[in-house]
Amino acid sequence: MLGDLERGNGDPTLAIFGEEVTPNAHALARDFVTLDNFYVDAEVSYDGHAFSTAAYATDAIEKMWPTNYGRRGGVYTSEGGWGDRNAYGNLSAPADGYIWDFATRAGISVRSYGEFAEWEKEWGTVKARVPELQGKVHPAYPPYDLDIPDARRVDVWLEEFRQFEKGGGLPRLNIIRLGNDHTLGTRPGAPTPRAMVAENDVALGRLLEAISGSVFWKESAIFVLEDDAQNGPDHVDSHRSIALVVSPFTKRRALDSTLYTTSGLLRTMELILGLPPMSQYDAAATPMYNAFQPKPDATPYRGLPARIRLDERNGADAWGAAASIAMNFEEADLTPEYELNEILWKSVRGAASPTPPPVRAGFIRVIEPGDEEEKGLQAKR
Repeated sequence: MLGDLERGNGDPTLAIFGEEVTPNAHALARDFVTLDNFYVDAEVSYDGHAFSTAAYATDAIEKMWPTNYGRRGGVYTSEGGWGDRNAYGNLSAPADGYIWDFATRAGISVRSYGEFAEWEKEWGTVKARVPELQGKVHPAYPPYDLDIPDARRVDVWLEEFRQFEKGGGLPRLNIIRLGNDHTLGTRPGAPTPRAMVAENDVALGRLLEAISGSVFWKESAIFVLEDDAQNGPDHVDSHRSIALVVSPFTKRRALDSTLYTTSGLLRTMELILGLPPMSQYDAAATPMYNAFQPKPDATPYRGLPARIRLDERNGADAWGAAASIAMNFEEADLTPEYELNEILWKSVRGAASPTPPPVRAGFIRVIEPGDEEEKGLQAKR
């Protein structure tokens, strides 16, 4: 997505959803801080939502997702396999719960918009998937459903946000899910992948404009990330992903190449909220200190309109149309990831363009002589 940004370690040849499609993501990365060395802890969405909300995926999840993604069986739900009604009594949930559990125990208010939520079909409203989020999920904010534009989600969120502006009571921790950048591939009659990603980008821009133009802006920090990278083409590593940090205290027009991870992002949120680490992963992760500055800049963000047509539709002759029809888009990432990645690539680059393979990288830290950690290691030896 950001490979065509003029700053940072990018590769414009891989940016199929570049600035023409995602002007808001580019503007946010450009005007605030550019993070070009951010990696997700997860491999797929199955463990991705767990890592994104708990800095941990249980042994059951880590053993189950390869079987499930290999189409060899196993139960899958949109939030990583924990959809049982007894939720926190199953093997998919961390023993101490998720970030909203830590927040609730610390007396910090929580609101979820679409995360850990599902339709209550009998009543036409939305309910929490887990009892610990009962009363904390917005009852009208649509959960994952690619037939509903993200613009509608922002409309629902914005209506309640305006009420908080007037009467106060904005929760300190808000989790907002905008998922239509998953796309429907090239399914005939559906919006093209470019159109769906562009619509998602406009929704993000609207959300950031509303927050930055509100009375809450001076005390806000917004973290934007994907739960997993799904083996998308990247010249560094297939785990490298998009992350945005937007706040009056975020460095402006700066490049931060510190190696950050999903767990490090959560650790940053925990430090802001006064929460302890949830696992060894966020306890050991590098907080995003370098992305912030002590002196705030309260200049608000202005959302940008789409640069391409949002009503752009897939034709019946689109490359991968038949395969897209056969795919299951009912929940996040039930589709074959390699096949869908190829469809997305060719929908933008053309049927004759070969899809770049995933890159697998290793990262080695060189300990310099005199390093305090090395001294500690020598003492132990």
